[in-house]
Formats: sequence, structure tokens, C-alpha cells
Amino acid sequence: MSRAGLRFWSAVLAFAVFMVDVLTPLEGAVAVLYVVAILLAARTNRRNDIIIAAAGCIVLTVSAYLTSHDLHEIASPALRALVSLAAIGVTTLLVLQNHAATTRLAAQARLLNLSHDMIFVRDRGGVITFWNKTAEQTYGWSTEEALGQLADKLLRTSYPDRREAIEASLLDSGRWEGRVEQRTKAGAVLTVDARWALQHDHLGKPVGVLETHTDVTDRVAAHNALVQSEQRYRRMFDASRIGVVEEDWSGLRTALDALPSRGADLRDYLARHPDFVRHARGLARIIDVNPALQKMAGASSSAAFIENVDKLLGENDRSFLDALVAFAQGERFHEGETELVRLDGGKVPVLFTITFSPRSDDDHDVLVFVVDITERKQAHDALLAAQAELAHAARVATLGELSASIAHEVNQPLAAIVTSGEAGLRWLRRDVPDLKEVATTIGHVVAQGRRASEIVTRIRTFLKKAPAQQDVLQIGEIIAEATALVARELAKDDVALIVETARDLPPVRGDRIQLQQVLVNLLVNAGQAMSGRPGSRTITLRAGTVDGETLAITVQDSGPGIQPDDLPRLFDPFFTTKDGGMGMGLAICRTTVEAHGGRLSVASTPGSGATFHLTLPYSQEHALP
Repeated sequence: MSRAGLRFWSAVLAFAVFMVDVLTPLEGAVAVLYVVAILLAARTNRRNDIIIAAAGCIVLTVSAYLTSHDLHEIASPALRALVSLAAIGVTTLLVLQNHAATTRLAAQARLLNLSHDMIFVRDRGGVITFWNKTAEQTYGWSTEEALGQLADKLLRTSYPDRREAIEASLLDSGRWEGRVEQRTKAGAVLTVDARWALQHDHLGKPVGVLETHTDVTDRVAAHNALVQSEQRYRRMFDASRIGVVEEDWSGLRTALDALPSRGADLRDYLARHPDFVRHARGLARIIDVNPALQKMAGASSSAAFIENVDKLLGENDRSFLDALVAFAQGERFHEGETELVRLDGGKVPVLFTITFSPRSDDDHDVLVFVVDITERKQAHDALLAAQAELAHAARVATLGELSASIAHEVNQPLAAIVTSGEAGLRWLRRDVPDLKEVATTIGHVVAQGRRASEIVTRIRTFLKKAPAQQDVLQIGEIIAEATALVARELAKDDVALIVETARDLPPVRGDRIQLQQVLVNLLVNAGQAMSGRPGSRTITLRAGTVDGETLAITVQDSGPGIQPDDLPRLFDPFFTTKDGGMGMGLAICRTTVEAHGGRLSVASTPGSGATFHLTLPYSQEHALP
């Protein structure tokens, strides 16, 4: 019934009681029936309705008494009226108290409905007596559908332990917490964190259970996915044939932030302060290593590595400095090549890639991937040995082509020696020997003999088959030696050689004979390209600097140039444009230059000659202060 209906019927009942009290000769306390009207008004749950109904009943009771009796004597009607008023008053007070209690309970229920958790109350038999709004929304059953149902049957609850054991724990401590699985009305399975609280009556007897459920389905799914991801990562970490090192560089970050240098100046600062680099190596802590790296380093377990990277790097290792600069500059990756020091002292050549976390993330997560390139190094060494053999053969072939020039070079000092010797004999055969002139001619003989010896030494050095050397070289000296070897050959073909060398060129590091062979091959090829052509034949060799770290040499001829179709294959082994050529000269030249850290390229316009560009890095001794 609506509130308006309750008010109406409460008023009708009160008026009916008034009429009976006034019009009938009944001697009983008919006014007591006003209590029913007050109780009927209380069903509206409005405090004002209760007060108005009570006030109205009091007015009607007093009016009925005054209408039916006079006030001169107090008799039994007055007592019945007082009893009726007392009943109305007591009933009103009780109804108001009940209304206040009901209001408090309703407020508490509204608070429970505002909760983000599912909350319901069940009695000792498991029957649901309260079901909040979140439970309606999450599980799908309305309050009307849930009330009176067995909670376990409705939700098809799956417990982590026996139901009896959980109930015993609840009775023992008054509370229970655990993770359970429940099904919604639609059949979806939810994982919830359940918290139970035992309710007692005023005698301390258990009468019900308040259950609060927090939906953790997504959290559990995310946790399971994370666990699976970590397990998958661990399987890959352990099963990978590539060595993996997990490191903590947070201490390094702090040390780098405290340095006075930043950005481009950092490398120079670190190069001038090797003590800081050594200290930094000790700050890069190793957290874990996989079995592949353990095998690579000759360790039986990862326990040998839970220290720092200093144990894995050689004393003169420079790769850590480069990695330190990359880390300080915020790069995400850094690659390099170094030697890993085994626990038994042996060294393993490796390639490595370091993956850094972004600056905003945790610097604990630094991964180093290491690949053993021992077999590749061995194959590379074998290739270099084969290349050295081919280079030696090419030098022999080159000197074979230059045999006429060599003979002319040697014959010149020999002829001078013979001429000087004959002149000396003539000065001695005079009647009065001219000893001063004899001494002069003997000095000429010694000088020419030394010149011949130098020519032979230079040729033998060029022919010598020896391991590659890494010496600090002056490029001007190498150019002078190479041009001396080919000068006669070029002169025979009327080729003019112009050498333009900048002053004070920085030194380079490399093998003198190999670099000399590169220049000889380029000069000989240029001369042969112009052989038999009419007009002027000129080779221009220039040496200078490109930037602060690179030396550049160009060999430019005035020959016919190189055909566009031949340019892409010019440096391929066994490709040649000459009749009877081996096709190895330029291939060896490029490999040799690249082994020295440089580049060799060619540019040509048919009919306008060809230009070979050779670049070499300065030696490290020159680059570092």
C-alpha cells in the first residue's frame, strides 16, 4: 500500500474509533483502539506521519471524553480516558524508537549498497538475508531473486579447502579470509577474495555471517599471465645458447650523475680518468647469468658471478668505456666486441649487445647478450692467412710486371759504381796518383753501393711474407716508398705522377707492407689503364685530412674511366677488366683497407678517368690526449 493510502486508512480508523467512543454507551476503553491507527501510520516510515497521527488520536480522545462527560467529577470515564492517552503516548514513543532504529539500519544498508565490494548476509543455515547493489550488478541476481536462497547453491562456490574446516575456523576465530571461485547468473567464473565475519545476538550466540567479496578475477589473470611470462622468460634464459647476463647498473647511474662532464665531453673525461672507469666496472653488479654464459666462462653455477663485471673483463678492455658512454647518453642498445675472461684465466672472443632500460625506468634491468665467436675468429684468421698468401702472390706478380723497372733501378747504381771504379783506377795509374780524386771516387762507389743495397732491401721487404704488423706509420713515408717502386714503370709509359701531400699529416696504425701494396696496386692499375692512349697521361695522388679523425688518400688518373656496368663488381674477387688479369688486386686492396678500419671506393665518369678514394682512421695514440 502506498503512503497516501496508509495515511488515509489511518485517519479513517481514528475517526471510526472516535465515533464509536462518542455514540455508543460502551464502558470499556474504546480509545485504546487509536493505537491501531498510530501503528498503521507508522508503516509509512515517516516520522512526521507518526507524530501527526498520535497528535490527532490524542485530540480525538480528549474531544470524545469532553463530549460524553462533564468535568465536575472524576470517575471511571476519566480513568479510561487517561489509560487511552497513556496507551497512545507509549505506543507513539515505541514506534518512534523503532522508526529511529529502522532509519539507522536503512542508512547502514545504504552504505553497504555504496560499497564497491559484493556484500551479503546469510543466516547459520546459509540462507541469504541481505544482498547489496554491487552483488546484484556483479552476480546478476536481483535482491528479490537472491533473498531466501542458499548462498553456496546459488553461487556454486568452490572453496580452497573443505567446507567443514572453513566453517570450524570461522566459529573458532569469528573471521575467515580466503580466495574462492563463484559463478554468476550468466555462468561466468569469478575469482574473489572472501572475508567472513560471524554475527552474534545479545546472548553471544552465532546468528549469521556477513560476507564481503572483492572481485580479483582480472588481477589473478594478470598475475597468472605475469607468472607464465616469467616462466617463459626463464625457460628462454636457461635454454638459450646465447650467453645472457642480468646486471644492476643503478650504482653506475648515481656515479655518472655526479660527474662534472656531460654529453659529448664525457668520452674525453673518461679517457683522461681511467681510475673512474675501473671504479665503475666494480659498480656494475651481476644479478644472474644463464647456463650458456656459465659454460662460456668455465663456471659450474651462477654463484661464481654474483659480484660485478670486473671479473669477466680484461685489464685493458676498452669496450666497457664505450658501453658506459652509451648508457650515460640514454641509448637503448649498445653493441661491441671484446674478450671474455674465463674463470681459469683463458680468454674467449665474444660479440655482445647491451639492452638498457629507459632513463625513467629502473636501472636494475640491464641485459647483456653474449655470443662466442671463437670459431668465427678462427675462420677469420684462416681467411686472413689465405688473404696473406694471395697478397704475397699478388706482390710477386706485381714485381714481375715491374721487373724491367727493378732492373733499371739496380743497374743505375751498378753502372755508377763501375764508372766511379774505372775513374779511380785512372787516377791511381798516373805517374803521380791523385789521392784526393781517388778518395772522391771511392766515396761515390760507396754511396752508389748503398743505394743499390737500399733498392734490393726495399724489394725484398715488399716480397716478404710475414704476419701483419700494427705499427704507427707516417703516411708520407709509405707514399714515398710506393711511388719509388712504380716510378720507372710509369715513366716507361710516359705517365706523369703528381704527388700532393699535406704537411703534418697525423700517423696511422697498420702494416707498412700491406698499405704500401694497396698504393702500388692502385698506381699500377691507373698507369695500365692509360697505356697506349694518346694525349697526356697523368696520375695525381693526394693525401690530406677529411675531419678530426680520418685521413684521406685519392688516386686520380686521366684514363678512359670505368664502365658503369663494371663499377658494382669492380672489387669482387676474380673480376677483371684487363686481358690476362687475375682479378684479385682490387679485392685484396679493399679487404686490406677495411682490416685497417678504413674504406676504399671508386668514382668514375667514362672518358674522364677514375678516382679511387681511400680513408684510414688516425692512430689511437694521436686521437687520445
